[in-house]
Amino acid sequence: MSDAWPWIVVAGLGAFHGLNPAMGWLFAVALGLHRDDRRVVWFSLLPIAAGHALSVALVAAAVVSLGLLVDGRVLGVAAGGALIVWALCHWRYGSHHRVRVGLQTGLFGLALWSFLMATAHGAGLMLWPALMPLCFSGGAAASASGSVVPALAGVGLHTLAMLAVTGAIAITVYEWIGLAILRHAWINLDLIWTVALVAAGVWLLLA
Repeated sequence: MSDAWPWIVVAGLGAFHGLNPAMGWLFAVALGLHRDDRRVVWFSLLPIAAGHALSVALVAAAVVSLGLLVDGRVLGVAAGGALIVWALCHWRYGSHHRVRVGLQTGLFGLALWSFLMATAHGAGLMLWPALMPLCFSGGAAASASGSVVPALAGVGLHTLAMLAVTGAIAITVYEWIGLAILRHAWINLDLIWTVALVAAGVWLLLA
């Protein structure tokens, strides 16, 4: 179980990110409704996943690069502090600085929007507690190649979980529920997201 938990966390965070409407499913549904075509909902999922994956992959690359140069404990403390600061900034300013992309955007614009939203929300930073033991199990990695493979696998697993949940919610809302439900059954996921960032930061500081 101790070896499996980082993979479970990576997949679980992917599902959590897919649940957040800011990560893409709301945009996919809106595009489908705007163009009155369910295929648009399906096609939108690929650039949304690609943009999210690129944002997370850049953070994974930072984990690998810094982990080869900096002591693991120092890196953990720095990452924990960064997560808490990011959470406070997101709580204070996040709702005032949203990425604006029109419903007429193409696939490239949608991928760019997804990348910027994932980056602004600190989606990749949230993976640090799980990526560090994946990339540097048993201490520092012997070489860059020894940490790159698990990092890529982690990003892939995270993206697949995110894509599965995003797709399931987008299609369900588009086909059966409709966006009107958001007026009556809205959950403040921004607050949950902020708490999750703080929790991950504290875990890294205390680990």
